[in-house]
Amino acid sequence: MVKPELAPEYPAHWEADVVLRDGGTGHLRPMRADDAQAVQTFHMAQSQNSIYLRFFTYKSKLTAKELRRFTELDYHDRVAFVITRGGEIIGIGRYDRLNEPTEAEVAFNVSDAHQGRGLGSILLEHLAAAARENGIDKFSAEVLPENRKMMQVFSEAGYEVRRHFDDGVVSLSFDIDPTEKSRAVMASREHRAEALSVAGLVAPTSVAVIGASREWGSVGQQLLEHVIEGKFTGAVYAVNQDALEVSGMMPYGSIAQVPGPVDLAVIAVPYDQVPGVIEQCGRAGVRGLVIATAGFGDDGERGLARQRDLVRQARANGMRLVGPASLGLANTDPAVLLNASMAPELPTQGGLGVFTQSAALGISLFASLSRRSLGMSTVLSAGNRADVSGNDMMQFWEDDPNTTVCALYLESIGNPRKFSRISRRLARSKPVIVAKSDSIGLRLPPGHAVRTTQAPAGALDAMLRQSGVVRVNTIEELSDVAQIMVGQPLPKGPGLAILSNSGALGTVVADAAEENGLTVVEMQAALELDIGQSRALPLLKRTVLAALGKKGADSAIVTLLPVVGLPVDTIAKTLQACSEESGKPVLAVFTGIVDVSIHVNRQMSGALPAFSNPGAAIAALAAVTRYAHWLTLESSVFEPPAGVNPQAAEALLDTWLKDVAGAQLRTLSTDQARELLGHYGIEVLESVPFGSEDQAVAGAERLGWPVAIKTLDPSLRHRLDLGGVRINIENADSLRRNIVQMRKFLEPYGEKNLEVQSMAEVGQSCTLRAIEDPLLGPVVSFGLSGDAVNLLDDWAHRVPPLSACDSADLIRSPRAAVKLFGYEGLPAGNISALEDLVARVAMLKDEHPEVALIEFKPILVGPTTVTVLAVDVRIGNSAQRTDSARRAMRS
Repeated sequence: MVKPELAPEYPAHWEADVVLRDGGTGHLRPMRADDAQAVQTFHMAQSQNSIYLRFFTYKSKLTAKELRRFTELDYHDRVAFVITRGGEIIGIGRYDRLNEPTEAEVAFNVSDAHQGRGLGSILLEHLAAAARENGIDKFSAEVLPENRKMMQVFSEAGYEVRRHFDDGVVSLSFDIDPTEKSRAVMASREHRAEALSVAGLVAPTSVAVIGASREWGSVGQQLLEHVIEGKFTGAVYAVNQDALEVSGMMPYGSIAQVPGPVDLAVIAVPYDQVPGVIEQCGRAGVRGLVIATAGFGDDGERGLARQRDLVRQARANGMRLVGPASLGLANTDPAVLLNASMAPELPTQGGLGVFTQSAALGISLFASLSRRSLGMSTVLSAGNRADVSGNDMMQFWEDDPNTTVCALYLESIGNPRKFSRISRRLARSKPVIVAKSDSIGLRLPPGHAVRTTQAPAGALDAMLRQSGVVRVNTIEELSDVAQIMVGQPLPKGPGLAILSNSGALGTVVADAAEENGLTVVEMQAALELDIGQSRALPLLKRTVLAALGKKGADSAIVTLLPVVGLPVDTIAKTLQACSEESGKPVLAVFTGIVDVSIHVNRQMSGALPAFSNPGAAIAALAAVTRYAHWLTLESSVFEPPAGVNPQAAEALLDTWLKDVAGAQLRTLSTDQARELLGHYGIEVLESVPFGSEDQAVAGAERLGWPVAIKTLDPSLRHRLDLGGVRINIENADSLRRNIVQMRKFLEPYGEKNLEVQSMAEVGQSCTLRAIEDPLLGPVVSFGLSGDAVNLLDDWAHRVPPLSACDSADLIRSPRAAVKLFGYEGLPAGNISALEDLVARVAMLKDEHPEVALIEFKPILVGPTTVTVLAVDVRIGNSAQRTDSARRAMRS
C-alpha cells in the first residue's frame, strides 16, 4: 500500500459535486489508495450479474493485489474516479493508458442500488476531461454483448462509437474530443437533472419544519403556520425536541422520528445547531433543505467556512440546499400550494417566476409585485445562495408550464458563463428579466471559491444583452417590465401610438419615447373624455383601436389626466379590451394618481399595465420592445468559419506550455503567433526587424515596395503622431533617410529597435482584443483605435461563443463605429471581412482557454481588405472555466 505522504497528488479541479439524473446529488473525486476497504465493500455488495458483466467472471472478493492495482494510481496513465453519497462509494469509473500513448481503456462499475441515476455518463464526462488534460484523445472498452446498459452509456454520450465483435466480446472505441453533439447531450442531461433537483424543492410531497416553535412571531412558528395556512397538499411535520404541541400538531423530537419520508426540510434552528440537523436529515433521506438561519456567509471568515461545510455536507448526502439566510420558497400550483416562506400569504397564482438573493430586497420585490397584483408561479429566496442559484431556477422554469415570465434579482453571479448559456436558451421561449445594480458589479456569492474578474467594464451587461435578458437596475423597474410581459402581447416593432387628453402630457411622452428608441407613428393629444361615462368609454375604445390599426403602430400608451366621473378601473377595462381585440400591447398612464396599480390591478389581476409615471411606462415598454426585437434575430447557431484547425492549434499550445508554470504567462514570438493564428485562417502582415540599414533594405526588397518602418516600442509603434511610424517609403534611398531621421527623433525615448513592413490598403484603424477572464471565461472587445478607446473607453464587448449576429452587432456597437460605414464621404470598410475576423478570433478564444490574451493592434479596415498589422499573444496554464466540458456544481 502506498503511504499517504508518498501518494501522487491529483489536480484539485478534478473533485466536484454533481447532480444526478433524478435530481439527487453526489460527490465525485479521484480514487485514493486509502479507498481500498471502501472499494472492497462496494464490490462485495454487488450482485453476481453485475460482477460478471464488469470482470467477465464472478469473484466474491477482490484480492489484495487487485485492490492495490485499482486504488494505487498515478493520475496520469492510470486514473479512477468514484462517486460517493454519505461517504459510501456508489459508482467507479477508470481509465488505463494503452501502449498507444493517446489511447486508454475505460471501464465503469455502478452500484446496483443506484443504477439508472446517470452515474455512468457523469463518470465518462469527467474521465474524458481528465484524459484530454493528460494527452489522451481516444477511449476504448471491451464489453460483453449482454451489458447493454454500458454500451448505451457510450452510444448516448454523443461520441461517434466504433464497434467490433470478436470472440464473444464487443470492442468499442471513440474519440473523446467534445463535439457539438456531445456538448448538446451533456447540456440536455444537465438541464433535466438540475430542473428535477429544483422541482424536488418547490413541489415536495412532504415538508418538515425543524425548529417549529410555540413562541408567537418566531421564525419557526411563522414558517409552520404559513405552510399550514397555505393549504399545502402534502404531509406536514413539525420537529421540535422540547415542545409538546405546535400549531395544533404533535411535534416529533427529531427528523429521524418522523414516520414518513420527507422531501423538504425547512430549518429554523439556532446557528450552532444547523450542522447537526443537516447530518440528521442526510441520514433520514431528506431530498432538499431550506435554511432560514442566518449568520454563515454574512459572518466573516468563520461563517464562510461553516457555510462551505454545510454545502459539502448537504451535497455529499444527496441534498440540495436553499440559503442560508433564506426567506423560503413558495409554489402556487393548485396541486402543491406550498408557502414555506416568511410571506404571510401564498401569492396569487399566475405566470411570473421569481428568484431573489438578498432577504431585504426579496421582501421589497415581493411587495412591489403584490401591489401590482401580479400572479406568481414559484418564488425562491436564495439568501446567501450557497448552493441553489438562479441558474438552477432557470433550468426549472424552462420546463415549468406554470411559468411564462422569469424574474431574478441578483447580487452576484457564481457561474456567469453557464448563466449566459441557460438564459440564452430560456429567453427564446420565456422572457428573462434580471435586476442587478451597477454598483454591485461582477462578483461571486459569499463563501464561494475565490476568483477575481479581470473583465472590462460593460462585459457583464454585454453578456446579458447577448443572451436576450431584459436588464434593469431596480426592483421597481423589474416590476414595471414584468407587468407588461405577464399581461400583454409582445410588440412586433418599435412603432408607438400615443393618446392623451393633454397636449403637454402627450408631448412629454413622445419625447421620452424617441429618446428610448421607440418611433411615434400616431399622436392624438385632444381626447375629450369629460362627456359622461356612457359616451366616453365607447369613444375611447374606438379611438385606441383606430390608432392601433394605423400602419406601423405596434403598441399604444394612453396617458390621461384625471377625468371627473370616469374611474380609472373602468378606463383600464376598456383599454384591456382594446389590447385583446388588436393583439397589441396597451399601457395606461394615470398621471396624478399615487399607486395607481392598487386602484387598477386589484380589479383586473394585473392584466393591464398601469403607471403613475409616464417615464417609467416608456422605459418599460422600450425594454420589452428590445426583447421582442431580439427574438426576431437569428437563433444561437454557431457555425465555425471555414479553414480552422483547433486540434493543430491545441497541439502547438501544449508544446509551448510545457515549460510554463503556475500563473506565469508566456508571450509568443511573432513567428509563433503567426503559426497559431494560421490554424484559424488569420493572417498577420509580415514584418522584418532590422539592426542595420542594409538589413532594412533587404527586408523591404523581399516584402515589396512601398513599405513602412515602425519602432518596436509597444507604446509608440502605432503612433504616427509621435514619430513611431513612417509610411509610404518607396525606394531604398528614401528608406535609409527615414531610418536615420526616425532614430534621431526617437533618441529621447531611448528606442533603437525598428522593423520594416509592407504597406497595407489605407483604412480605418481598429483594435480587437480577447482575454480569458476567471469568471466570464473568454471576452472579446472591439473599438476604433486612438482616442475613441484610449480616452473615451468606447469599447464593445461580447462573450463567446458568438453567432454571426453577435459578431455583426459587436463591430456596430461602439459609438465611433459610424466611421466604418462611409463617414463624411469616405468609402465604407470591408465589413464582411471584419465580421469574419471577429468570428475566427472568438472561436479561437472559446476553444483555447490557454490563450490568456490576443490583441490585434492595429487592424486596418479598408474598402476591399482587412489587414492585421500587429498582434500580441500571451498564453498560460488555463484556469478551469466556470462552464467546462463536464457537469459539476460550483462552490
